[in-house]
Amino acid sequence: MTIIESLLLAFALCVDSLVVSATSAFSSKMDYRRGVLMALIFAFFQGLFPLLGSVMGVAFKDAVASIDHWIAFGLLAAVGCKMVIDGIKGEQKDGRLDVRRVGVMCMLGIATSIDAFVVGIGLGLDWRIAEVLKTVLVIFVVTFLVSIVGVFLGRRNIPIPEKVSTIIAGLVLIGLGVYMLFE
Repeated sequence: MTIIESLLLAFALCVDSLVVSATSAFSSKMDYRRGVLMALIFAFFQGLFPLLGSVMGVAFKDAVASIDHWIAFGLLAAVGCKMVIDGIKGEQKDGRLDVRRVGVMCMLGIATSIDAFVVGIGLGLDWRIAEVLKTVLVIFVVTFLVSIVGVFLGRRNIPIPEKVSTIIAGLVLIGLGVYMLFE
């Protein structure tokens, strides 16, 4: 996986972290120190989940070796399609949680990383572990930086176009799936 592919994947996966961090910072008037903590938590889970998923993918690699590219494509396409549909629906989430608490931040970090686990399964099926580790590192760094930007935007009351960003992220995942299918 090239660095460009890793960056595209990372940006597509961390869109929800951007939106949640911006919304959390805006709704709770979170200070920057708490914002950095939230960004670290989001980055941790966003990096951990594809790593765990890839371990599962590697475990089943031999059993599905002849169709692994189809499975990777299917997983990326499914997550991407769900993101596009969610973006089109534009359902608002009621965020009445105290996001300044670490436990709530962890819960949000896990919730925003479920799709990364599924994508990780596809990575484990198609890529060597060294490439997966490089991609996980990129996902961690990008998620941290994007979440910091989200906190900054939320503190400044600058809105994030959630529908558009979710649709674009979904299309990027679908595109990566198609790329993996033809590679």
